[in-house]
Amino acid sequence: MKYQDPRPYLAHVVYVAHDADLAILDVEDPSFYDGLEPLEIGPLPKVRSAVVTYGYPAGGEQISFTRGVVSRIEVQPYSHIGNRALLAVQTDAAINPGNSGGPVIQDGKVVGVAFQGMPGLENTGFFIPPPIIQHVLKDIEDGVYDGFPQIGIRITPLQNSAYRKYLGLNNQSIGARIDFIDPFSPSNDILKQDDVLLKIGEYTVTSDGTILFDGNMVHASVALSLAQANEELTLKILRNKQEMDLKIKMHVIKYDSAEGFKYTLPKYFIHGGLVFTPLCRDFVQSLREGTGKDNFNMDLFYTLFFSRQENPQAWRSEPVVLASILAHPVNANFQVKSKALVDRVNGRRISNLKELVDAINSNTNKYDVIEFMPDGAIECIDHEKAVAVTGEILSTYQISEQSRL
Repeated sequence: MKYQDPRPYLAHVVYVAHDADLAILDVEDPSFYDGLEPLEIGPLPKVRSAVVTYGYPAGGEQISFTRGVVSRIEVQPYSHIGNRALLAVQTDAAINPGNSGGPVIQDGKVVGVAFQGMPGLENTGFFIPPPIIQHVLKDIEDGVYDGFPQIGIRITPLQNSAYRKYLGLNNQSIGARIDFIDPFSPSNDILKQDDVLLKIGEYTVTSDGTILFDGNMVHASVALSLAQANEELTLKILRNKQEMDLKIKMHVIKYDSAEGFKYTLPKYFIHGGLVFTPLCRDFVQSLREGTGKDNFNMDLFYTLFFSRQENPQAWRSEPVVLASILAHPVNANFQVKSKALVDRVNGRRISNLKELVDAINSNTNKYDVIEFMPDGAIECIDHEKAVAVTGEILSTYQISEQSRL
């Protein structure tokens, strides 16, 4: 909607940056822009400086203006995507439901986009700062949004003075340790665990794993996230007491089940009333909200968020879970309850939903044998009967399609 204009305007989404919780919209009616002047994107605001947030928070229909002070600038988890943390600005200006997407203004320039709060804390809201906004705008200059790249490392503080001397670090303030490298990341061939990270591009990495960014001490990952996809960064490291410069190409993880489906409908496959779906953040979140912590299946949580790091050899790109069982005589004696992780189907290890569908559809035996994790439980269903009654089950439960793949 437009300020003091009662007419609704239709807009469509041109680009979506789920990792940054931002989107680019295009208003179809060009008259929407009549009388409007574009606002510049300003610099990263200073801590203790005043800002004004604009939006339409719950509780009224008119635009709302709230003034506040920038209280902190640091890396924060972005709740929309759930598995990424990027630079964010904290303010005590009221940011309530409905404020999201509204501009944050300082000296007549946009210095942020309001996007989230923190339950349980008063006078605490967050907005997306200019470096993140500018990154998205630069990314789409070629007509495609790639996303914020990663190199698949975990940086941990290195403040034990004895350990630092053992590693050959004379300066007690510089250098943080790389304590994990994603085995599926291209950087796995360049970096080594226990390398000491000294610089990322122009930014010096301190012993607590931070850099000085525009006057703010923030996590060193900020220097990595500022790069564009396929851009080459120079890292200075210490390895075997020798400093060296390494060139590393930034890459974007195209799919990560820990981030959920966002605005895409989830995938599923139904066979004889057995409903299979990929394990993702949305699924886990629905269980936590619906059953409470006492009944929550921690195996699902571990598989989704930790198995890739702790046991990469057994990692599956898209773990599959038996989401529910639509009751029917064909599955009446199924003992394994829903919310169970699928290990194998008809002897085939299942790494994603497509493999499960192929394993079932290509079966020429009388039974489908399904093995579950983590305790190896095995169940069977009559293959021919399951195929024959699936249409009946879909009709009974008013489901239009057997699958969405």
